[in-house]
Amino acid sequence: MSEANEPAPMSLADARARIDSIDRTIQELIAERARWALQVGKAKGPLKAAVDYYRPEREAQVLRMVVDRNSGPLADEVLVRLFREIMSACLAQQEPLKVGYLGPEGTFSQQATRKHFGHSAHGMPLASIEEVFQEVENGNADFGVVPVENSGQGTIQVTLDMFLTSPLRICGEVELRVHQYLLSRSGRIEDIERVYSHPQSFAQTQAWLRGNLPAAEKIAVTSNAEACRRARNADDAAAIGGESAGQVYGLKKVITSPIEDRADNTTRFLVLGRQIFPPSGHDRTSILVFIKDKPGALFNVLEPFARHGISMNRIESRPSHQAKWEYAFFIDLSGHIDDEAMKLALAELGEHAAQIKILGSYPVAVP
Repeated sequence: MSEANEPAPMSLADARARIDSIDRTIQELIAERARWALQVGKAKGPLKAAVDYYRPEREAQVLRMVVDRNSGPLADEVLVRLFREIMSACLAQQEPLKVGYLGPEGTFSQQATRKHFGHSAHGMPLASIEEVFQEVENGNADFGVVPVENSGQGTIQVTLDMFLTSPLRICGEVELRVHQYLLSRSGRIEDIERVYSHPQSFAQTQAWLRGNLPAAEKIAVTSNAEACRRARNADDAAAIGGESAGQVYGLKKVITSPIEDRADNTTRFLVLGRQIFPPSGHDRTSILVFIKDKPGALFNVLEPFARHGISMNRIESRPSHQAKWEYAFFIDLSGHIDDEAMKLALAELGEHAAQIKILGSYPVAVP
């Protein structure tokens, strides 16, 4: 096409006017969506609390449709975040969800909570993973968010051990890309004589620390947010933590780039609730299996899943806490507890296992 036939470029004023028009339409549609969300609540009957309106399988389906429809220019994760906030705000019209997480404010657990539930949920920072379980069990929190594994450092053992006795169910999962930063009050690496951090973060940054701060004292604390709280009191101290923790506690980045040793450093979190929700269409099931002590016991546990075409995503053994040298196996499987193949496999597994505990069936994490 010749230059003479090309449409004339739009003026800045016209482009801004078009954006303003689109913004009005977007706002009107969000308001309409919020009104329909209220109608959905009314259609469900006289329910008592926000938790009664929350359906993780439905939210997962909506977010997958967002990804399927996306043709750019915004990335999938950007659109997912926008729609998550819209759904969070619409749900909070009834009453904000109360979500417990490993605090204090500024932790990666808080980031995972906001990624999954949006900013309209009421976050409850708690002192320990055990307390998160306790608050959900007691009904003081509707849901809880706890870390379960890191891509480089493996399983968070305390989380698995809590499932040995807790009645709670897993009703969701969150994958959070974790960036670790060196943070301090002065922002000067030459001032640093000691570094505070959670043991997991020390493990995720050990190579960088050896190469850049070999003489600094390493002091482990209960969370990266706690590390930041301590580091803000002295110029010769630093903390390892996320960017949001530095903002909360008024610390500067010592260097602008993250310091984690692995470029794919990701932590998986579990969402704790009190019930199992219906299938979303792309689900994962977590079970806890106590095996009988006999030859071939582990093979007998795994074989029914292979025969029924069920993929096993993860298996982890832990002491059962019931008898010496007895173990329980935590197993993640592809599919939902309501799937026919899963029902058949679990029925056959019951013939070989001493006990099977269904921890949950829940949507696979949306990016």
